[in-house]
Amino acid sequence: MQFLWAFLIGGAICAIGQVLIDYTKLTPARILVSLVVLGVILGGLGVYEYIADFAGAGASVPLTGFGYLLAKGVREAIDEKGFLGIFTGGLTACSGGIAAALCFGLLMAALFRPKSKS
Repeated sequence: MQFLWAFLIGGAICAIGQVLIDYTKLTPARILVSLVVLGVILGGLGVYEYIADFAGAGASVPLTGFGYLLAKGVREAIDEKGFLGIFTGGLTACSGGIAAALCFGLLMAALFRPKSKS
């Protein structure tokens, strides 16, 4: 049952992004930033934690999950380091994901020779 909820919640988040792409004039970059900011806001308010507990990977993998991770990292760093945690918490919390994205992106670029769209 946990897999079903992860699929449904994660799919709903992705479907919202797809609807925004198809039916608005927003650019994909603005939609990406909007979803991350939504995750930060919901994480800061404590709402996204309940969604993440309920949906598991379905809520942690999409862009809103990245925003939630940033907010959670800042909150924990503020508790540990005080004011300085505002600047270090988000980067510390998601540094593993960012490093993996950079390394895998570099690997794919080296293996498959990306081309310009023009």
